[in-house]
Amino acid sequence: MIGKGHSIARTGASIDYGWNQEKDAEVVLKEYLAGDTPQEITEEFKIIQSQNERCINNTLSFILSPTIEDGKDLSVKDLEEISKKFLKEMNLQNNQSIGFVHRDKEHTHVHIYTNRIGFDGKAYNDSFIGKRSQLAADNVAKELGLTRVREVQQEKLQELQPQRLAIKQIHDRVLESRPKSLDEYINKMKEHKVTVIPSINKSNQLQGLPV
Repeated sequence: MIGKGHSIARTGASIDYGWNQEKDAEVVLKEYLAGDTPQEITEEFKIIQSQNERCINNTLSFILSPTIEDGKDLSVKDLEEISKKFLKEMNLQNNQSIGFVHRDKEHTHVHIYTNRIGFDGKAYNDSFIGKRSQLAADNVAKELGLTRVREVQQEKLQELQPQRLAIKQIHDRVLESRPKSLDEYINKMKEHKVTVIPSINKSNQLQGLPV
């Protein structure tokens, strides 16, 4: 499972997106909230946020993405448990939160919107929130026996392995023809339908050739 997180200022628009019925949205989490529409939830967020008007990005947006295979078997109750454990890992279990599952694509994923302002009026520290979200999601996946980030990355590498091998074989054949310049190498690779993009570092020197 992969977790992403960042601070946002567009509370109403974001919750409205999360509740988008065209994406087969379904509420899987509701903490310290009573409203039944995006507008009502947004107003409840704003009541708490009015205690700290200095904080501009006063809502936290998270996305939890189980693997495609894991997502197929996760019920609403399962997703609620995952969301609650994630918030606890982030030390946000006492803040207002609303969570939605989107199943409009093959990949089931959960959008969670959490009030960055606590009931005490203090703003949650969002330093390194992206990295912390990744770690929290990984801890939850480990606890619940879901596929973890490293396993997802390994899975993606395995999926790309045939393409990487094919590109290397083309690269080896092109080098056998002994191109006399970088441009000639790039053109010969292009003849084999492989696009080469030179990578230039800050010193304006070639440091790699992503393809």
